[in-house]
Amino acid sequence: MENKPPEKSTPSKWVVFLNIPVQMGIIIFAFTYLGIWLDEKYTDSSIFTIVLSLLSVFIALFNVIRQVKNINKE
Repeated sequence: MENKPPEKSTPSKWVVFLNIPVQMGIIIFAFTYLGIWLDEKYTDSSIFTIVLSLLSVFIALFNVIRQVKNINKE
């Protein structure tokens, strides 16, 4: 009998790469929707929508870079 080390149950790299655009879309949609709601509720301009949508793009890109770094470590 051979003693094999237990295999790690890590998701495939392709699954992670397919999940990245979904996460980006959810983050950007949620922040933009929140900005639209805040603009309708509190202001007559679209400042919240602009600020939160730009912030969401930066957060989504940071998340992508972090995930790609983790994939490269493995």
